[in-house]
Amino acid sequence: MRLFNRIKGDKVIWIVILLLSSFSTVVVYSASNSLAYRFKDGHSEYFLFKHLALCFIGISIIYYIHKLNLKIQHFNLIGVIGFILSIPLLIYTLLSGVRSGDATRWIEVPGLGITFQSSDIAKIAMIIFISRNLTFYRDKLNTLKNIFLKILLPTSLIYIPILISNFSTAFLLAATIFYLILLSDIKLNNIIKILGLVLLVSALFITLIYFFPNTLPRGKTWKMRIENFMTNDIKTNYQVMQAKIAIANGPLIGKGPGNSAQRAFLPQASSDFIYAIIIEEYGSVIGVFILVFFLIIFFRCIRITQKASHPFYAYIVAGLSFNLMLQAFINMAVSVNIIPVTGQPLPFISMGGSSLIFSSAIIGIILNISKQIDTEIKSTTHNNIVPDNNTKSKSNKYLTQNIALQ
Repeated sequence: MRLFNRIKGDKVIWIVILLLSSFSTVVVYSASNSLAYRFKDGHSEYFLFKHLALCFIGISIIYYIHKLNLKIQHFNLIGVIGFILSIPLLIYTLLSGVRSGDATRWIEVPGLGITFQSSDIAKIAMIIFISRNLTFYRDKLNTLKNIFLKILLPTSLIYIPILISNFSTAFLLAATIFYLILLSDIKLNNIIKILGLVLLVSALFITLIYFFPNTLPRGKTWKMRIENFMTNDIKTNYQVMQAKIAIANGPLIGKGPGNSAQRAFLPQASSDFIYAIIIEEYGSVIGVFILVFFLIIFFRCIRITQKASHPFYAYIVAGLSFNLMLQAFINMAVSVNIIPVTGQPLPFISMGGSSLIFSSAIIGIILNISKQIDTEIKSTTHNNIVPDNNTKSKSNKYLTQNIALQ
């Protein structure tokens, strides 16, 4: 209880993350069985202890970030500096990054042999930066010119390098930015124009991929995945078919922990298709619970945004939580064959260091803001101060102008 009292922020989010992390160790231990026989002479404990270590690091990152004394000025700097550094980092990844298949998404840390996806850093920085612009320039975002300069252009500078090698991450980022635009003070007629522009560009992009797939490095891969999804052919949809078999093997209560048969046939059983293994071993009931857990995180984050004293905080929490939830839904949708294969891991459950570390950073930021909001509410209640809406609006406007000048 003493340890639980030391953690701050939304306690429900803490509990859900701890439950997901604990559950993931059991699932990864089972799902990585085939990897153990292929690479570690059957010693599956290697992947168990590796994942346990990563989970411990992830929880430590959440705890450390949520304890930091981060203010609006700090998030402002993180957004600006992160945005500026992300552009050359993404370009370096495309030119000199670690290649896997026909994609170049990773950067290797010299001397350590550790790799990470630069897009994971870029998407966090981008969400904070756009949240900053939506807050500090909200009085100027009444024309398409200003919206383009402050929102769409910065998004494009990060979006395009990510898109070249990772369509699914680029889609997640674009959807998140549009979600923030919907939540902003931008007028509806301008949002409709932005949506029209996005649909036009998307139509041109799809046409380009379909008729001229060789114009982009991964154009043929994207076209093939869409065509395979539409045809539903067994030979070209090997992973999806194995995932379907896994799901069919565990209708309600599953086959039991460690009794998955399809883990030996699914190449990405411990990462991209781990949700199918969960349903096979634990049944559809637990599969639904996993879905509900991510919805709980998202709805708790909505509560945080509603209590936020400053719109900058609200935008950051809304953007980061939406991105995390959408990633989880995409992973689960791929496993049950609702959408084509994307390669997105299931946050806090899939095996993999990069995803777990940066997902932990996202939760740490959300809990940090939640902690600050709770502290402000307790302070206001203690002093018996109940600010009205006009006072709160004036205070936010003053803070916005003050930070913008800095």
